[in-house]
Amino acid sequence: MDMQSSKTVKKPLRIMKFGGTSVGDATRIRKVVEIIRDAARESEVVVVVSAMSGVTNRLIEAAKQSEAGNRDEVEAIFEELRDRHNAVVSTLIHSVGMRSRINRELRLVFEEGERLCEGTTLLQELTVRAHDSISSLGERLSAPLVAAALAESRVSSEAIEATQVVVTDTCHGSADPLMGPTRQCCESRLRPILRRGVVPVVTGFIGATEEGVLTTLGRGGSDYSATILGAALDADEVIIWTDVDGLMTADPRLVPGATTITEISYREAAELAHFGAKVLHPKT
Repeated sequence: MDMQSSKTVKKPLRIMKFGGTSVGDATRIRKVVEIIRDAARESEVVVVVSAMSGVTNRLIEAAKQSEAGNRDEVEAIFEELRDRHNAVVSTLIHSVGMRSRINRELRLVFEEGERLCEGTTLLQELTVRAHDSISSLGERLSAPLVAAALAESRVSSEAIEATQVVVTDTCHGSADPLMGPTRQCCESRLRPILRRGVVPVVTGFIGATEEGVLTTLGRGGSDYSATILGAALDADEVIIWTDVDGLMTADPRLVPGATTITEISYREAAELAHFGAKVLHPKT
């Protein structure tokens, strides 16, 4: 290879997905920032994040309490979630301008959540559309947080709502991607960001219909988001960071002697997930 062509060698593209435990608190997010910073030196990187651990369960609880008319319960849940996210901001983000911007972004998401819950209380019905919107708030809080933490560490980043890049059918709660439109959206929205050397931080678990209505991909759907983006952008690798070392021969919480499987086919991995292995979303 001559010098001319060696200069134009394209960096590999990696999709890196971080689950709820990986972004569960300020210490974990710091570690995530280090991992991304190291990867971004040698690759183009798209980051996909879940909600902070436990947040989606609390949001679904808030949605159910709204339907039952328990406004005080809903308020208490939102207060608890606000405190948890604010604690991370105050620990990780030191730049005054950045902190006020991220606080404003998070406040808008919380206000939207409270409006959705209030609407559910007034209707006395939790619609599938409202359920998706409320349960997606956790990812919409964690993506700006991780992007801000990266920027604080001098890694150029931009939080992206997956409603702009993952186009799905209308099956609320368990949507599937429409890959043609998704490819087009990824090319127009994500590719220019990557070319500028910026790391997009995308909300996992979420998509939108062709009409722009928010949908979710099912619980654990952030894994699925990562592989949808990987396919749409022809990524070289999709890496799923989680709190176990990989696919295992059995659930380590139930079988103490469970070991990590070093190599497995896509079909076998899909079967494991389909029959209950929590480490991967079955469609991943």
